[in-house]
Amino acid sequence: MIELLTTAEMAEADRLTIAGGTPGIDLMENAGRAVADAVSAVLQGRRVVIVAGPGNNGGDGFVAARHLAERGYLVRVSFVGDRRRLKGDALLAAERWSGPVEAASPVSLTDCDIVVDALFGAGLDRAVEGLPAAMIKAMNGAGVPVIAVDLPSGVNGTTGAVMGLAVKATHTVTFFRHKIGHLLLPGRLHCGSVDVADIGISDRVLERIKPLTFANRPRLWGHLFPMPAEGGHKYSRGHAVVVSGGISTTGAARLAARGALRAGAGLVTIASPREALSVNAASSLAVMVRPVDGAAELAEFLTDRRRNAVVLGPGGGVGLAMRDLVQAALTSPAAVVLDADALTSFAETPAALASAIAKRAGRDLVMTPHEGEFSRLFKEVYDNSNVHAKLEKARLAARTSGAVVLLKGADTVVAAPDGRASIADNAPPTLATAGSGDVLSGIIAGLLAQGMPAFEAASAAVWLHGEAAAEFGPGLISEDLPEALSPVYRRLFAELANARAARP
Repeated sequence: MIELLTTAEMAEADRLTIAGGTPGIDLMENAGRAVADAVSAVLQGRRVVIVAGPGNNGGDGFVAARHLAERGYLVRVSFVGDRRRLKGDALLAAERWSGPVEAASPVSLTDCDIVVDALFGAGLDRAVEGLPAAMIKAMNGAGVPVIAVDLPSGVNGTTGAVMGLAVKATHTVTFFRHKIGHLLLPGRLHCGSVDVADIGISDRVLERIKPLTFANRPRLWGHLFPMPAEGGHKYSRGHAVVVSGGISTTGAARLAARGALRAGAGLVTIASPREALSVNAASSLAVMVRPVDGAAELAEFLTDRRRNAVVLGPGGGVGLAMRDLVQAALTSPAAVVLDADALTSFAETPAALASAIAKRAGRDLVMTPHEGEFSRLFKEVYDNSNVHAKLEKARLAARTSGAVVLLKGADTVVAAPDGRASIADNAPPTLATAGSGDVLSGIIAGLLAQGMPAFEAASAAVWLHGEAAAEFGPGLISEDLPEALSPVYRRLFAELANARAARP
């Protein structure tokens, strides 16, 4: 269940299911029962308040109220809006509820043990104000657990944006598939733990919907992940090259090189300016070091097709020299990872980078900006008032540039030019440390060197990066990340081997 749906795609899943013969009220009954089950699992006490709105989310709340009352709980429905506006399945669900319904007021939440947020759900696309805003504030201030139905009210299900203010849920029950807003920030911070309930929608509807956004999990890229073969050798596992900066900034390149090596590349070489050669050589064991000065020497170095992936940017310096190095790499047959200074160097001349990328004719290229680098390199995308969400920005940047764009953060998005995108949710806050992005660029290059396609390599690297940080735990510094990959790989290889063995 890695597919992430927009609110429009979820509505289409409902529509296709209903058109296929399942009554909408049956879906609502199943959803409301799932919410009641979630409440029963966490409730310590008997008093439940359902905050219900006039749409289908409120209908789910009415169904949950009925099931909870049948289980012996004391249930009140606090209704926001005009009950005369109820229609369709929501009206039918409300008519099946025989308990009390009161006009919503913040004071109705002062005497309860748990609150069910059935106010808006995932489809909200306007700022919250008036009584709904007051009810959201009251839910957040009630001092009791809050169970959100589908998505905390106030969070946009497609973008993850908070529409002015939003419920801070303890737990969220969603249906059929996660929505994009469950993973993107800030929406994810409002969801608490999230369960996906089966309400009777068949997976076959996905064949019609064809979602392009996915949770970043091994199931997305595992079928293409390189695993060591019994008959393999170091030359069959690729050769990654990391371009080093000057003598004072060699650490970033060495971090990237170590990441590439731990990611499985058979060989890794630091292409070092001669002034930094002794520093790079003295600090490297399994990683090779070779003298490479300037764009012409790099171009010559990369004519050897065995050197099939290259990283530029970490500690490389900003300016014309870096732009020339990037141009040389982009004209080579190697897969390319552009990070940090390699991106910033084109902030004033993005057209030159775009032109060089266009000449690559689709060969593997990954760009790994953080928010600041993205805003400089893709200024038109970043400033586009019609493009709001991080996912939309990354997707548009990938489409216009022709590269896989990895937009970093606690909710890292990887977007491909063909529209596919992954969203990560496994990055612990300890990853916010100097040099961690350099290691990430090296992991990507290590996977590219082993033949993994760019979108899958970037997505897998992001997942591995987060898992390694979680494996190490508190006190993480960037040097720890490559060393923490070993137990992560052990678990991943076991999972992938079992999945491949089970495949017909």
